[in-house]
Parts: sequence; structure tokens; C-alpha cells
Amino acid sequence: MARIKVALPDTFPFATEIPVRITDINYGAHLGNDALLGMLHEARIHFLKFLGLAAGDYDPTTKLGMIMVDVAIEYKGEGFHGDVLTFQMAATDASKYGFDVVYWVHNQAGREIARAKTGMLCFDYNVRKLRVLPAELAAQVSG
Repeated sequence: MARIKVALPDTFPFATEIPVRITDINYGAHLGNDALLGMLHEARIHFLKFLGLAAGDYDPTTKLGMIMVDVAIEYKGEGFHGDVLTFQMAATDASKYGFDVVYWVHNQAGREIARAKTGMLCFDYNVRKLRVLPAELAAQVSG
């Protein structure tokens, strides 16, 4: 069976830390896949703010934002309650409407936990349609 492989960029301009809570642990006594997806979302909001989107992925005033169109997660190791995960992040594959966010996740001991990618597109919630990636954001994620 073919496995998902998430390609990592050469550099990661941003990192954030998120602790593993007891509610993130599943019946296998390790970080659940659903909890990791939620942590990726939290880390992505931090990254989008770093890129200058003050409201993260959605501005309630203008109703303009980003919409996640796909996700791929390659699990590499277990996370446990009390771990502090570091999410290194970079924007890749910029296009007319969006870009990918790539995540490299490690625990406090440096052990790789996961690699992930989310496809993000600009979205106008007023008309419920894609919108062109703003020039300022395009400049940041294109190089």
C-alpha cells in the first residue's frame, strides 16, 4: 500500500510550541490523530498571524479569510501527555489563490512526531467563493 510522504522545505521561518493536554490522549495512551489535527490548526493560526493576518485565518469584520482544502499527515512517532510539541512551519507552493503550509513536529527531546501539509486558499465568506491571494501575502509566501 502506498504511504503519504510529506516533503519538507529546506528552511522553516516560524516555530511555535503547543503542550499535549490530557484530553489529547487516546485509548492507546498517546496523542490521538484527531488531537494532532486540532494542534495543526492552532499552530497554523499562529503562523498566519506571523505572516501578518491579524485575525489568523478569518476576519469577522470583512468576512475574508483562508479555507483549508486538504490535509496530509505522516505520523512518525508518539506524543504523550506532558510533551511540549514544537511545530516548525513554512509556506510552500504558492498559487494564484493560496499556498500550502508544511509542518514539522517534534517533542521537547527532539524526537520527530509528525510531518504534515495543509492546503490553504483565500476565501470570501460574503459570496462564498475563492478570492485571489492578496499581493502582500503572496510576496511573503512566494519566497
